[in-house]
Amino acid sequence: MRAPEPFATSAAKPQPKRPLMRAVWWLPLAASVVFVAAVAALAQYWFNKEAQERRQTLIADALNVSAQLRAQLDMERSRTRTLAEQLRKTPHTEQALSENPEVIAGLRRLWLSVTWLDANHRVIAEAPSPQGRRTESHTGERFPGLSAHLSASYPTAAIAADHLGTVAPPAPEGTVVVRYALPVLLKNAAPWWLTRKYEVQLLDSAEQLIASVDDVAVPVVAGDHETYRLPIDEEIPGALLELSARERAPRLWTPVPLVLMAGFLAFMSMATWLLRRQVQQATRAESAWRNEATWRSAMQDSALVGLRARDAEGTLLYVNRTFCELVGYPPEQLLGRKPPMPYWPPEALEEVMTRSRRNLQGHAPREGFEAVWRRADGQPITVMVYESPLIDASGRQIGWMGSIIDITAKKLLEERERRQLEALARQARLSSFGEIASALAHQLNQPLAAIASYNAGVLQRLRQQGSTDALTLQALERQAEQTREAGRIVQRMREFLTRRQPQRERLDLAAVIGRVHALLRHELLRQHIDVSWRADTPLPPVLADEVLIEQLLINLLRNAADALEGCTMRRIEIRAVCTDYRFAQVHVEDSGPGLQGRSFEELSTPFHTTKPDGLGLGLAICRSVVEAHGGAFDCGVSRWGGARMSFTLPLFTAESGYGRTATTDATAS
Repeated sequence: MRAPEPFATSAAKPQPKRPLMRAVWWLPLAASVVFVAAVAALAQYWFNKEAQERRQTLIADALNVSAQLRAQLDMERSRTRTLAEQLRKTPHTEQALSENPEVIAGLRRLWLSVTWLDANHRVIAEAPSPQGRRTESHTGERFPGLSAHLSASYPTAAIAADHLGTVAPPAPEGTVVVRYALPVLLKNAAPWWLTRKYEVQLLDSAEQLIASVDDVAVPVVAGDHETYRLPIDEEIPGALLELSARERAPRLWTPVPLVLMAGFLAFMSMATWLLRRQVQQATRAESAWRNEATWRSAMQDSALVGLRARDAEGTLLYVNRTFCELVGYPPEQLLGRKPPMPYWPPEALEEVMTRSRRNLQGHAPREGFEAVWRRADGQPITVMVYESPLIDASGRQIGWMGSIIDITAKKLLEERERRQLEALARQARLSSFGEIASALAHQLNQPLAAIASYNAGVLQRLRQQGSTDALTLQALERQAEQTREAGRIVQRMREFLTRRQPQRERLDLAAVIGRVHALLRHELLRQHIDVSWRADTPLPPVLADEVLIEQLLINLLRNAADALEGCTMRRIEIRAVCTDYRFAQVHVEDSGPGLQGRSFEELSTPFHTTKPDGLGLGLAICRSVVEAHGGAFDCGVSRWGGARMSFTLPLFTAESGYGRTATTDATAS
C-alpha cells in the first residue's frame, strides 16, 4: 500500500527497469485470453453435461412410458381372460355378449370391438354389431390410428389327470378376440406433462407411423430434435416406441457470445496498454519517495510508543512496529482495514464503534482515553490512546494520528491493590461480625438459661402438686427441649464464627431433612408455598454437624421462600440423592425468577445481598459450612426455571468415624 501523502517529501533516483518487468505488462492480456479460453471450455463442459442429462432424462421417460404400456396391456389381457371366463358360463348369443359389463366398460375405455369365436373359430357374436360399426364408419372413426388385438380362450371342462399323473390340456371351447385402439393405449400410457415435453409415437419396423398421442399424426422430426427409440416386440410385435423432444436442441456457439468474447479481448488489450502507461507513471512517482519513506519508517519503528494513522473514514494508513507487537497482528492484516478493527473486543463492538465514530468527528478527549483491546492470541490488553490531527503538506487535515501506550500492567497492579483493600475491609467486617455474634451468644445464653430454669421449676412444681394436665406438662417439656436446642444452636454458631471445627458425627440426613421440612412446613403453607421433599436413592448416613446442617437447610429454604414473593407458581422441593460411594447431594429448588445471570461466586460473596434488609451473609455462611465439612456448593436452574442450590456432604464410613473420634479425643486431652 502506498504511504500517505505527508510522508513523501524528497525524491530518489528511479531504478532501471529489468527485461522481466517489460513482459509483466502483457500479463493482463494473457490472463484475459486464458480467462476467455477457460470460459469457453467451461461452457462447452456444462453444455455437454446438460446434453447428457437431457439424454438420460429422455431415456428414463421412454422407459417409463414403455413400462406404462406393458402395465396397461397386462391389465387388458387380464380383463380379456376375465371376459372369457364369464362368457363360458353365459348363453352363446349376441345379446349376452353386448350386455356383459366387461364388454361395456372395455368399449368405453379402449376396445374397438369384441369378437366371440367358437371352437372352430366361427363367429358367435360381435360387439358392437356389424350394423353398428357400419353406421359408425359413415359418421367417422371413433378412434383414429391403427389397432391391435388381444385374445383369450376358455376350455370345455376342468383339467383332469390320468392314472399316470400326467395332465392333458383341455381343448378350447371358445375364444374371445378384443381389438383395441393403439392411439388411446398410447395416450393412457403417456402422462400429460410428458406429452407436452415429447412427441410420443409408435412406429413399425419400416419406421412408418402406427399411432401418436397427438390427434394429428406428426411426421418424423428433423435431426435437431433429440429422439430415443426402444422396441416393444414382447407387447406389440414389430413396434418401436419413439419419444422426440418438441423443443429444438440448444446450440452452444451463436454469434452473440462470439462477439462478446472478441469485444472483451479487444477491450482488455486497450486496458492493458492504458494500464502500462499508468503504472509507468506510478513507478516514477514511487521512486521519488522510496528513500524518505524508508528513513521515516525506520525512525517510527524504533519508537517505544505504538503509532497508527487513520484517514477521515477510519481506514488504517500506517502502523509502526510497536503497534503491531502490541496487538499481535502483522502490518499486512492491518493496513487498509476499516472499522471494525480485528483487535476490538467482540463483546463490546458496538460501544467501541460508537466511540471510534465520535473520535473521527474530532471529539476525542485531549487528555486521552482508556480502551480495552484484544490481542490476536485472545489476551485482553488495556491501552491509553491519544489522538491528534494528521496534517498533509498543504496544511489540510486528512485524518488522525494516534499514540498508544500499553497500561495493562499498571491496571493489573491497581486492580490487585483494590482487591487487597476490599479483602482487608471484608475481613475487618467479618471479624466485627464474629465479635458481635460472640457477644450476642453470650447475651442470649443468660435469658435462655433463665427460661430453662423457670421452665424446669414450673414443671417440677406441677409434678409435686400432682397435676394431671397432660397437655400442659407435654408443652412444658417441649419448651424445655426447644430451649436446649436454641442454646445448642447459639453455641454452635458462635464456635463456627470463631473458626472452630464443626462437631462432625454420624448423621441420618433423611431424618434431618424431614425435621427441617416439618419445622418450616406450616410457616411456608401460610405463605401459600407448596414445599415437599423426596430422596431419589436410599440415603446412607453422612459425617456432619447436625445443628449446622439444620441451619444450612433452614437458611436455603427461607431464601427460596423470599425469592417466591410475587410469583404465580410458588413451589419448593428438597431432593436428596447419593451420587457415589463418597458423597450425598442435596438440592433445594424453587419456581422463582432464578439466578438472573448472577454466578455462584457473586451470590456467595460476603455482604452481597439482593434483599433490602439483608446482611449478605446467608449464602456465605452456608458455603463455609459445606466447605468445612469437605463438601462443595453449587447453583443452577431448577426444572421450573427458578433457582437450584445444591451441596454435597461426605458419607459416614468406619474409617471416617475412627478418624473423627481420634481427633476429638486428642483435642480434648
